Amino acid sequence: MRQQRTHTIHIAMATALLALPAMACGPTVFADTNALTIVGEPPPPPPPPEPEPEPPPEPKRVEVTAETIKINDKILFETDKAVIRPESFDLMNEITQVIQDNPRIKKISIEGHTDDVGSKRYNQGLSERRAASVMTYLVEHGVDEGRLTSVGHGEEQPLVENDSDENREKNRRVEFIIIEQDKVTEVVEIDPETGEERVVETKPAPEPAGAKAPSGGATVAAPDAAKDKKEADK
Repeated sequence: MRQQRTHTIHIAMATALLALPAMACGPTVFADTNALTIVGEPPPPPPPPEPEPEPPPEPKRVEVTAETIKINDKILFETDKAVIRPESFDLMNEITQVIQDNPRIKKISIEGHTDDVGSKRYNQGLSERRAASVMTYLVEHGVDEGRLTSVGHGEEQPLVENDSDENREKNRRVEFIIIEQDKVTEVVEIDPETGEERVVETKPAPEPAGAKAPSGGATVAAPDAAKDKKEADK
């Protein structure tokens, strides 16, 4: 009987000890209901993240310079033909719009070039037909025919050596040379890192005070065309 009572006491004590951690982990209740006062200045907020740099503007496919209408793309033709491929129609429409948006350009020479594959005679004829095809497209889409001429140079004026497929592809091209226009001024932008100049705007040049326009309109030949004309007059 005594042993049983002692055993019962031990069980009660063990149960009480096991209950202590549970009591210690219970919620803490504050009796004071007054608001807490924070002393001192709060830390400053973190600085905003640096804005991401804007991507450089994509180059225009068609740009007007002082001497040319520069095409930063390719007018594509059917192989060995003067037929403009449909995927180049959007580019041709951009060229049309640029010419119409620049009435100061009075005369443009559309000039075709080929690579050296084939005979010189064949390439000469192909370049002429392709230049004429481009001119026909522009006229059919609203450009005054009197502002355009076309000529082919065949393989005589390559940009690079015809020593690889890549280079031959570069040499197959159509160029737009301005041969008569109003006087213009180029606005250039200089890259601070490379020092290279990039034309950002071409606009009519203001006439000097008291200057008289030449008879027949205030137009001048582009530099190369003026030089060629002098040579022809000799």
